[in-house]
Amino acid sequence: MSKVIDKLAWVLIKDGKLLAVRSKGKELFYLPGGKRETGESDVDALAREIQEELSVDLALGSIEYMETFTAQADGKAEGVSVKLTCYFAEYSGELQPDAEIEELRFIDEQDSSVCSVAALVVVRWLEAKSLLGGKIA
Repeated sequence: MSKVIDKLAWVLIKDGKLLAVRSKGKELFYLPGGKRETGESDVDALAREIQEELSVDLALGSIEYMETFTAQADGKAEGVSVKLTCYFAEYSGELQPDAEIEELRFIDEQDSSVCSVAALVVVRWLEAKSLLGGKIA
């Protein structure tokens, strides 16, 4: 039986790179976001998680569904996957690591060695859509 970890993720692209975060004590970067709490909508959960992790407020009216991805979950047994439901959103405030987040970084394909499998799947999708890297398709 396979297990799926259901998470929401915020996709923020700046200067052709994707925002990624690293938790304290972890090596790999992943997309900021997290799990819904009981009864929470995706919008509410994403806004809460981003406020907790990065100390910024998402503009609720700007939250827009991007895509859903599934990939092997890092540090979990084979067959345990993570489902990332990704959203674009505008924000206000200054990005800074908070709660369990130790570091934030803007990444692209060249940072693949420090990314979670799921983050890489998203990076590759964004690059295929010419949304990252500023490369000419």
